[in-house]
Amino acid sequence: MHFRGRGGLLTIHPGGARLAADLPPDAVWLDLLEGTEEEKEAVARATGFRVPTLESLREIESSSRMSAEGEVLYLSLPVIARTAEDRPVLTPLGLVLSPHHLLTVRFAPVGAVEALADRPQELTGSFTAFVTLLEVLVDRIADALERIRTELDGLSHAAFEAEQPQRNRPAEMDRRLRRTLRAIGRTGDHVSVLRDTLLGVERILPFAAEQAKHWIPPGTDNRVRTLRQDIASLNDYDARLSDKVQFLLDATLGFISIEQNNTIKILTVVSVVGIPPTLVASIYGMNFKYMPELDWLWGYPWGLLLILLSAVIPLIVFRLKAWL
Repeated sequence: MHFRGRGGLLTIHPGGARLAADLPPDAVWLDLLEGTEEEKEAVARATGFRVPTLESLREIESSSRMSAEGEVLYLSLPVIARTAEDRPVLTPLGLVLSPHHLLTVRFAPVGAVEALADRPQELTGSFTAFVTLLEVLVDRIADALERIRTELDGLSHAAFEAEQPQRNRPAEMDRRLRRTLRAIGRTGDHVSVLRDTLLGVERILPFAAEQAKHWIPPGTDNRVRTLRQDIASLNDYDARLSDKVQFLLDATLGFISIEQNNTIKILTVVSVVGIPPTLVASIYGMNFKYMPELDWLWGYPWGLLLILLSAVIPLIVFRLKAWL
């Protein structure tokens, strides 16, 4: 059974008693979600643990994320939390593991921890709870990677689908490329935070298994070995997704470059087409006294016709050469 305290304190144990001034002897897992100072002091007194702070959990050195004080292991890793805009961000998760207790310290809601609270029957010991938490975390990462793969397949299809109709094509293409670029950026950020979480799990799992090898329950070695294999396969899968994100990003930027080149080409054609009429108009705009066409009855229509032909002929040539 599990209970939540007012400040976010969670205790899971077979007996089902709440954490009070003294920790019940059968308690296994304690979770501090933005715990108050009173709750931290109560946990420290009851377990003898040094409750990590947010600043210490944010440190990235290996010695700060993995250390042992006797039989007590102090671990930390970045995990995924969701913002109010449903954007995945990294938040530190502290783990304090001993032969009798597992303490998790977090400062934002973490889905894997919440999911673990629904599986109290599997929490028969502190190391079992630790491995189960990592299994839940890895399972959720695998599900997230599968969703990202589906999103990338959709983006890939949209990026390389057949050309849109020419009508209003530049504006529609611009909007579509902008949407695609933003979607690829969001997906790349998600893949990045998943990779960081996988790296954290990959680091702390063998360290904890090695340090706790004298008191871990029998049969846990197989679960640890399977979990490490799953992490290795997910790392490979994450790397392939990262490559695909980069490929789609390069392709989208290539399409944007093509659209820009098309715009420049149109401007170049317009400038080229405008040169011959300007030349004709400039010639007949010269202020010379003797010009044959000045006294000609059809001089003005002749000038207009030359201007028109000098503009149309280059357009025809460009069309025949398939430059437009």
